[in-house]
Amino acid sequence: MKVGDKKEGFLQSLRVDGRILTMLIVLAVVWMVFQLLTLKQPGQFLSVQNLWNLSVQTAVVGIMVGGMVLVIVARQIDLSVGSILGFTGMMMALIQTMPPLGWGGHWLLALLAGLLLGALIGGFQGYWVAYWGAPAFVVTLAGLLIFRNASFIVASGRTIGPLDDNFKVLGGGIGGSIGEFWTWVVGGVMALLIVYQLLSNRNRRKKNGLPVRPWWAEAVVMGFLLALTLAFILVMNAYTYPGTNIPRGIPVPVLVTLSVLFFLNWMAQNTRFGRYIFAIGGNPEAALLAGINVRRTLVWVFALMGFLAALAGAVQAARLNFVTNSMGNLLELDVIAAAVIGGTALAGGSGTIVGAALGALLMSSLRSGMVLMGLPTEWQNVVLGLVLLAAVIWNTVYLKNRRGAV
Repeated sequence: MKVGDKKEGFLQSLRVDGRILTMLIVLAVVWMVFQLLTLKQPGQFLSVQNLWNLSVQTAVVGIMVGGMVLVIVARQIDLSVGSILGFTGMMMALIQTMPPLGWGGHWLLALLAGLLLGALIGGFQGYWVAYWGAPAFVVTLAGLLIFRNASFIVASGRTIGPLDDNFKVLGGGIGGSIGEFWTWVVGGVMALLIVYQLLSNRNRRKKNGLPVRPWWAEAVVMGFLLALTLAFILVMNAYTYPGTNIPRGIPVPVLVTLSVLFFLNWMAQNTRFGRYIFAIGGNPEAALLAGINVRRTLVWVFALMGFLAALAGAVQAARLNFVTNSMGNLLELDVIAAAVIGGTALAGGSGTIVGAALGALLMSSLRSGMVLMGLPTEWQNVVLGLVLLAAVIWNTVYLKNRRGAV
């Protein structure tokens, strides 16, 4: 940094990850471009309806992307998440529509069984990776094949549904939004969590002798995040039910996604388990010598990923109301791409939940904008592939420059 360079001094004082800042800028540019391209259409990109729908469309990938960040940070990969989503979603649908004697097919039982099944599948795959040294790529590729076809086998190739009305709330169906009042309550809780997280991080860094932001910079970052929260709440409440002035509020799948992302971000930054994952990704041998149970930690990381895939499966099934054998097909590519676009290094040891969440939102925004423009699916995939390639190149250059500066 040059002495007297005010711009660099300002950015350095904010102490914001350059990749996250870049993501925010790219996202803003993408939104502005799509708004200009759809300005004369009834469903403009930045219309309240489209933004509300965009939040719902991001939910499934958003639920899983935080878990994928932790898997990749630990120097692993999970190619089976789309198949686990489809298989657990199918099992939850079967329990509701074809209950064995004594089960009653209750939607809550179906949900709990699906989440437990997802965690067990993830932990089972993690066991072979951690304790037998099997490559995660091969183990989870096998999982992709097994559980994709297991969905077809258990359902005999049929589409299963319709699902319980209470279960469909998870997908934003009937009663699937929390309304205006509770949306403001959630917004207030989010604001308090943001303030608490920023101040606790500041105190922890100061206690450990690490550099902290000046108070004016802390206020700028806090004000920006609180402004984004307020804008989000206003948009959610601006979308009303057809023919009424009753605000829908935050959709339940979006609320689930936010809860998952807040928890994972807190866990990654404030718990021993989160620090262990980054330590393993940075240097597995050093982590082992430091007394970290690397094998057990890896099993738990994969179990968490399986649990999140099952939760995403519940949301997807609830949203569709019917579960097909192809549900979740190739979704693992979207999840991995969102994590990489959000700045997660495939070499391990580096990544953030916030960046991955922005990556998921960017991918959904690109898809939504291209659909509004009527772009064919083939071209949509080409654009997404180019964006992924650009993200990988940018992330590689960023990490090289960062290592060179240390």
